[in-house]
Amino acid sequence: MRRTPLATALLSLAALLLLLPALTHAPAQAGEREDATWTEVYFQTPDGTTLHADVLRPAGLADDVETPVVLTVSPYTSHSGGASAPDPTGEPPSERFYDFLDLTDALDEGYTYVMVDLPGTGGSGGCNDWGGPAEQGAVEVAVEWAADQPWSTGKVALIGKSYDAWTGLMGVSRRPDGLEAVIAMEPVFSGYSYLYNRGVRFANSVGTPVVFQANDLFPGSLADSPEYQLTGAPRTPCHALNLVQQQDDVEGSAFWVERDLVPTSRGSRLPVLLTQGFLETNTKPDRAFDYWSGLRGAHNIGWFGQFDHVRGWETDAEGRPQVGRDPVVFARQVEAFLDKHLRGERGRSVRAARPGVQVQDNLGRWRREAVWPPADVRSLRTVLETGSYADDGANTATGPDAGQGVWSVSAPLRHPAWVAGEPVLDVTVTTSVPRTNLVGLVYDIAPDGSATVLSRGTQLVRDAGTTAYSLPLYGQDWRLARGHRIGVLLTGADAGWWVHAPTGSEVVVDEAAVRLPFLTRERTRFLAGGSTPRLEAHLADTATVPAEVLEGSRVRFRVARLR
Repeated sequence: MRRTPLATALLSLAALLLLLPALTHAPAQAGEREDATWTEVYFQTPDGTTLHADVLRPAGLADDVETPVVLTVSPYTSHSGGASAPDPTGEPPSERFYDFLDLTDALDEGYTYVMVDLPGTGGSGGCNDWGGPAEQGAVEVAVEWAADQPWSTGKVALIGKSYDAWTGLMGVSRRPDGLEAVIAMEPVFSGYSYLYNRGVRFANSVGTPVVFQANDLFPGSLADSPEYQLTGAPRTPCHALNLVQQQDDVEGSAFWVERDLVPTSRGSRLPVLLTQGFLETNTKPDRAFDYWSGLRGAHNIGWFGQFDHVRGWETDAEGRPQVGRDPVVFARQVEAFLDKHLRGERGRSVRAARPGVQVQDNLGRWRREAVWPPADVRSLRTVLETGSYADDGANTATGPDAGQGVWSVSAPLRHPAWVAGEPVLDVTVTTSVPRTNLVGLVYDIAPDGSATVLSRGTQLVRDAGTTAYSLPLYGQDWRLARGHRIGVLLTGADAGWWVHAPTGSEVVVDEAAVRLPFLTRERTRFLAGGSTPRLEAHLADTATVPAEVLEGSRVRFRVARLR
């Protein structure tokens, strides 16, 4: 019997709930801090949903002394750790951003830090809606509540990473009274783009929604009060509906339009400090630079580099900086950004909050740019080979199964070239069946034929017949060495990155071209820093392009020469 989407969602949720007791407990949370006085507060949204807040005031500070407020609105601040890291014996409050407090001494410096649980999570009532109107509204209410408290100066900044960086961008979109700045590390820009890329699923498109519904259902810590437990008790009817709606692969559906912050944030002048890894494997760079380019504030700071889903100050198990720079550098920039926009400080004390972009190339070098993509980028169009490929789901971007499809390869470069921005593929394909797959991969090919992925993108070809697409690929900042080649592969799968549903049909590439954004001026001044663990892993993961492909698929690429 064929299952309906609702039945599938209910079964998925039930299966995960049965597994929850078997999940490994995380170490107990740290609980209260010596530098803080902790209290819990409940307040309501206009629709009657009760939100729970943990308030950390500087230790020893009188209740009537006003301070600026740093706020996190999150699904991850449950006192029990939530479904992803359950610890029923955890001591409140959540330690999720204790690293921020430790590195910046924010409490000692006179900031109040507040954590508000999103609807349905932690001690908050209601139900999550995956970045939808309820959560966006909760962010707006939380900011205005924090700004209106007697211990607040009325100036609030949002800070977060991943989902609670998404809530920061919800603040940019909603523009609540009192919000003065946002620090968003590796955020989601669109709920759709986190689970899909132009109709094609990521591997997390089923599992992640289920985990978040389970997180909503997870109880508080044994140390929590009855009020916390009762207020946060689950409202189960919404969970199956969330799961069903999240399986819609059409980006323009009403469900996903409500969760797309790119158009609703466009034109914002609110100061934003944003980090985005080019090599992200979680909150991938799709839509990131569309979002960034739409902001209009004069005080924005971007950190774009060869790192994964990490905080700017994070180190790996061996103590190596995950972004390739001293963690203190990012922490000091966060401090200065807050002091500038919440306290109004100016001059030398906030020099670290200098606006602009700090970007890292594939050689691990950090530099400053006024904007990114840089102003001297020139987009050059190259006509690619045509042909056909099998929509069989077999191709991978790297490894022994790579390279299946229609190749276009440049001659060895006579001079270095530098891609900085988002490549675009213009492709016309003809298919005999609907819902076929189109993938574009751009490679940096070394003289020995080893090929490193420079950029990628995909498209679900929904209709049979002939269709034209303009397909944006992931942004990158990548210097190509003299003697290397540029390769573009049009194929039916990047099986290690997306979950394709192959049709087994042939796809004909009728026309194709790639627009590559090249820097035109050489860069010679760099900031202190170096490579990252993620970059080194990426560079080691290659494909091999045979000599007959290098010579037999040669195309004259238009490449900008660096001056």
